[in-house]
Amino acid sequence: MGWDRATPFTIDLQVGAEDIDGLGHANNAVYVTWLERCAWRHSQRLGLDLVEYRRLDRAMAVVRHEIDYLAAAYEGDELQLATWIVDWDQRLKMTRHFQLVRPSDNATLLRAQTTFVCIELSTGKPKRMPAEFIEGYGPAIQTADMGLTRETQ
Repeated sequence: MGWDRATPFTIDLQVGAEDIDGLGHANNAVYVTWLERCAWRHSQRLGLDLVEYRRLDRAMAVVRHEIDYLAAAYEGDELQLATWIVDWDQRLKMTRHFQLVRPSDNATLLRAQTTFVCIELSTGKPKRMPAEFIEGYGPAIQTADMGLTRETQ
């Protein structure tokens, strides 16, 4: 697969009839849903699920999406969506990159970047990441050089 970076976390997707808009392709809002699903599944894999977020009274909330729609997806397409955590300040902010690929022709359909801020769930206000976030997300952070995770260096 022609991933932009090494060692992606990926999920498989299939474009359903409900994803198609009046123009005959997957609606742009559906892509945002897929980004969220991929980010959540990656967080869960890292041990940071909704139960843990509630226990810690913290969450990573989206503050910005930047999406480049490069090609359309159509009903029945089987897709793979990859994510990487590429930046964080270990206090409030974290950035993920995404790449959506159609394996049948190896076409990249989308590239995106999402910025998250750690919030306190009980107030909705920005709050420093707890140690559990540093421990959970930390090993998954990609370094700038060669797209390797800290685990693989």
